[in-house]
Amino acid sequence: MNTATRTCTACGNTIKGRVDKKFCNDHCRNNHNNRLNSDTVNYIRNVNNILRRNRRILEELMEGVEKTVTLPKAVLDMKGYNFDFFTSLYLNERTKLDYYYCYEYGYAFIDEERCMLCRNIMSHLMKQMDMEQ
Repeated sequence: MNTATRTCTACGNTIKGRVDKKFCNDHCRNNHNNRLNSDTVNYIRNVNNILRRNRRILEELMEGVEKTVTLPKAVLDMKGYNFDFFTSLYLNERTKLDYYYCYEYGYAFIDEERCMLCRNIMSHLMKQMDMEQ
């Protein structure tokens, strides 16, 4: 039998019980794992918050619009849109425009000052691809 004293990874207290036990109780185990994951979780939470805010802005600007609307880029800037974060990118071969999507809402820069907002083009294309197969 192993007589070496084992200590809790989180608090340093002596551990009693199974030989492979790393923590003295659930509280220490949870605290240890939360500390390990906190940086990653905070980063993911921050990115998700930015994406949600971007989506809400696009949704608000597309309210009452069926397909597309053209707006000055400054409108998105004023509402706090973060152009560095998007969920997907699509290049329209016909128009040669890059569409940046934030979930089901997207935009493409028509020129340096204007952008075109759209909805569901990607889901429409995916449905077409499924029908072709």
